[in-house]
Amino acid sequence: QLVESGGGLVQEGGSLTLSCAASGYTSNPFSMAWFRQILGKERELVAAISARSALTSYADSVKGRFTLSRDNAKNTATLQMNNLKPEDTAVYFCTAAGGWSKVTRTGGDFWGQGTQVTVSS
Repeated sequence: QLVESGGGLVQEGGSLTLSCAASGYTSNPFSMAWFRQILGKERELVAAISARSALTSYADSVKGRFTLSRDNAKNTATLQMNNLKPEDTAVYFCTAAGGWSKVTRTGGDFWGQGTQVTVSS
């Protein structure tokens, strides 16, 4: 199970922190990622992090502004979003998968319920 929190409304240039708590995966290493979806568009990868944080991947549009980290002791992944822009407005989803390739290409087999991020100009 994946549970997201931390979305909300923020002005352009502001910051938000999204958290994803995973349960039920404690016996296996797994990669985690955040995707986002704008109404009417396909879900896109925002950032991903491998099981031991050795690998990270970011969409070009968020590089230098977003940072993804994880705490394996707590089974959480945190997306720090700075200098937010109106085009970051979307529903953000957390996902997890055993494979790095899978989680970065299509996301995992398990998804959170999503959290809305709205950036006003």
